[in-house]
Amino acid sequence: MIRIAELKLPLSAVEYHPENHTEYQPTDKLTALAADRLGLPPKAIASLHVHKRSFDARKSELLAVYIVDITLADESQEAALLAKFADHSHVNPTPDMSWKPVGTAPATLTEGERPVVVGFGPCGIFAALVLAQMGFRPIVLERGKQVRERTKDTWGLWRKRVLTPESNVQFGEGGAGTFSDGKLYSQIKDPRHLGRKVMTEFVEHGAPPEILYAAHPHIGTFKLVKVVEGIREEIIRLGGEIRFEQRVTDVQIDAVDGQRQLTSLQVLNQATGESYTLPTRHAVMALGHSSRDTFAMFYERGVAMEAKPFSIGFRIEHPQSVIDRARWGKDAGHPLLGAADYKLVHHAKNGRAVYSFCMCPGGTVVAATSEPERVVTNGMSQYSRAERNANAGMVCAIEPSDFPQDAESFAWAFGGKTYGVEKLPKGGHHPLSGIVFQRQLESNAYVLGGKSYSAPGQLVGDFIAGKPSTEFGEVQPSYKPGISLGDLHQALPGYAIEAMREALPAFGKKIRGYDMKDAVLTGVETRTSSPVKIGRGADFQSDNTRGLYPAGEGASYAGGILSAGVDGIKVGEAVACDMLGIAVPSSGSRGSGGAL
Repeated sequence: MIRIAELKLPLSAVEYHPENHTEYQPTDKLTALAADRLGLPPKAIASLHVHKRSFDARKSELLAVYIVDITLADESQEAALLAKFADHSHVNPTPDMSWKPVGTAPATLTEGERPVVVGFGPCGIFAALVLAQMGFRPIVLERGKQVRERTKDTWGLWRKRVLTPESNVQFGEGGAGTFSDGKLYSQIKDPRHLGRKVMTEFVEHGAPPEILYAAHPHIGTFKLVKVVEGIREEIIRLGGEIRFEQRVTDVQIDAVDGQRQLTSLQVLNQATGESYTLPTRHAVMALGHSSRDTFAMFYERGVAMEAKPFSIGFRIEHPQSVIDRARWGKDAGHPLLGAADYKLVHHAKNGRAVYSFCMCPGGTVVAATSEPERVVTNGMSQYSRAERNANAGMVCAIEPSDFPQDAESFAWAFGGKTYGVEKLPKGGHHPLSGIVFQRQLESNAYVLGGKSYSAPGQLVGDFIAGKPSTEFGEVQPSYKPGISLGDLHQALPGYAIEAMREALPAFGKKIRGYDMKDAVLTGVETRTSSPVKIGRGADFQSDNTRGLYPAGEGASYAGGILSAGVDGIKVGEAVACDMLGIAVPSSGSRGSGGAL
């Protein structure tokens, strides 16, 4: 097959039926364009498949842009045709995007040898899935509840101001991505096309088929719930075991052949209160970015880790119609285009970068704390993206040098423990210092919001002017349980406030109306990424502890659903390779193709 990129058609050429959300691809028109690109008559193309469809709104007439795969009527001509276009960047052989297992589990795999996956967010789900598909019968430990029970607990905070610390936006089946926009795109390098494996599994378990060709696919919370349940059942069908409300409280690390080796996990059954030891020499740690107690336990056990940069800020809400007009112009409101998104960045005079994060078109701002008496915000959309407001994180990049490094702050954040920060060399950065900073900001936001899980908020016009807000204007905020208006300069450090005040008018020049005075800022956004990085080597094992596989967003190897799923596949493969005594696939390897 031959892949052809940059085939462009006017938006009017794409047929879309909004009543049943069905897009019909303009196959005849694309075939004619593809044939013209190759210098062939249309009848020389036997079939055409749309691989990717995006939109280009940079000119007055909005264009649909396609990447297609074609099969020639006379396939014997393919090699000569590809040779003819060898220097053409938009004509290439269609790559093999299928996933092939690295091997098959031995029939003698005993109960104590089964790999364990800790965490059942996107990374843990795909690590467990590929291990199950290769016959390794993984055991999954998830500290939270099944996704539907978790949804009820999450609504308990939003509607009744009742937080369940182990079942919320951060913890539970599906991970933090369940209560998000469900974006399924990433900027990671993916030469093995593992992202296609993630997307294909989603579709096979109930996701809309369009995610396979849309340039910026999303799935939304309600649809993602069903997909997660379907993959869970597939893992179980293949011999895997998934245990909910099981929190890993400790790791046993022994000296084996002069190296630190994981030998077991200590697990608390949170439903019964009983603890037990689970022997394993292979544990995927797909923890998520909010497993602060586990990060602290790793530090105590000497697992190699370090503090890392992340970002802090607010959620900003505009009428979705303002964003649609700015992005789509006269085509705003077209049902095929849907709710428009955006991506913005500004480098402030004080050296800080301010950028948009986790943009949720037609969505809502949600309460996302996992700890009592703290306020955290995030964004969420359903598949329809039909809510009246657009929201995104507007965040400022920070570095470990910004984090607290004093014993008093550590003792406050960790219940009296200082973790040796007082012995830190001058200028050093304690691995847990980012957690201290997050907790300080989130606790302060709880106080500013009135100590009721309401969030502090301010109108953009007042924020720029430096005066408190007293009432809402055109934009009615979506955050539940509610917003307490005031002055957000108290919610973040001065350098972040200064950079964000400078960025808003700059963003208004890029998206007309972005700095409208009635847009609403809601604080605080602190969980943009993990505050720690848990080092690992080329074999995906911890830098200093064999058998421990740091993975996904919590260990700082992913940043969203798709990249976390891809990392889960890589780590699952690495576990299988270690158990089979074979080499881990290189970034360009297609795997051995072992049969099941």
